[in-house]
Amino acid sequence: MKKLVRGRFSYSLPAYPYVLWMALFVVAPIFLIVGYAFTNSGGGFTLENFYGMGSYMAVFARSLYLAAIATIICLVIGYPVAYVLSKSGSGFQRIAMMLIMLPMWINFLLRTYAWMSLLENTGLINRLLAFIGLPTMSIINTQGAVVLGMVYNYLPFMILPIYSVIVKIDGSVIEAAQDLGANAATVFRKVIFPLSMSGIVSGVTMVFVPSVSTFIISKLLGGGTNILIGDLIEMQFLGSAYNPHLGAAISLLMMVIVIICMTVMNRFGEGEEQAVML
Repeated sequence: MKKLVRGRFSYSLPAYPYVLWMALFVVAPIFLIVGYAFTNSGGGFTLENFYGMGSYMAVFARSLYLAAIATIICLVIGYPVAYVLSKSGSGFQRIAMMLIMLPMWINFLLRTYAWMSLLENTGLINRLLAFIGLPTMSIINTQGAVVLGMVYNYLPFMILPIYSVIVKIDGSVIEAAQDLGANAATVFRKVIFPLSMSGIVSGVTMVFVPSVSTFIISKLLGGGTNILIGDLIEMQFLGSAYNPHLGAAISLLMMVIVIICMTVMNRFGEGEEQAVML
């Protein structure tokens, strides 16, 4: 018995640094956020921080709305790209994956600054339009610019999980459907798309969660006029409207929203997989 206990301890020993890391940098900050959210400046218990969020419902609605639009656009673009990649040759797949991953090697802030130089009124896009005789557009500091920045930065997170799932679909399943008389559209609708639902769920989650909480993209491309939840939290901790207790309450509510969205998406994915199995 002692040998068994010692063996288990020796196997679990390498996990202790990870547990300590998680406790210090994940669990402890969550407790701090909860503590700040339910206390006032004097340290007493209060719910006023949550009542004070009522005036910011427009910010929450805007964040969810823009994040949903960016996620839908990423799905519409990312799924066909992932499907074509999965059906291409290995050489083309390697080159395409390198091109998809290449922007991610550049700093996130630098990529956003690059889009500022492209979209501003005297930027490259408007200068090109003026050069060919077309009217210029006011793109910067709009919700469209914010969505464009989200799509550009998070599109790889939609393509990669969908591609990794489609490429692993057993070819014999598709051949069986074809032998039973299914055409290409039916094979995609009845076999490929349902079997790739787990990748879609992962991609939607990986795009929606950072989109709804971003603040750099909305600050640089939105010009401060399209404030999102991330900007609102930053204002409470670092801005002129310093109120860390309200900022903690907003952060806690955002975590709840993210957890609910992830739970719904995971349940949706499980339901689709069970339907395919049946």
